[in-house]
Amino acid sequence: MAKVHIGKTTELQPGKMKLVKIEGKDEIVLANVGGKFHAMRGHCNHEGGPLWEGELEQNVITCPWHGAKWDVSTGSLVEFPLDLDPEPYYAVTVEGEDLYINV
Repeated sequence: MAKVHIGKTTELQPGKMKLVKIEGKDEIVLANVGGKFHAMRGHCNHEGGPLWEGELEQNVITCPWHGAKWDVSTGSLVEFPLDLDPEPYYAVTVEGEDLYINV
């Protein structure tokens, strides 16, 4: 696994999320939940909806396309009519103001 710099803590306010692109990897959604940072695959595995464009309420992202709800702190499905596999989750490391993930 490679440790990759993905930004600064000051770039993402609590309750917000953004798209992170890492060459050769899936797009990743980075979320700030009450000052704690989480990262998971950025596309819903139902039909590929862009999760970074969805709604974030506490630790739950709602897919903007079909409403699947995902726990950004684990990558687990919270609510949807179909049983979907968990999304890949990436641990975020904070070093000073720098954010890193292992991919």
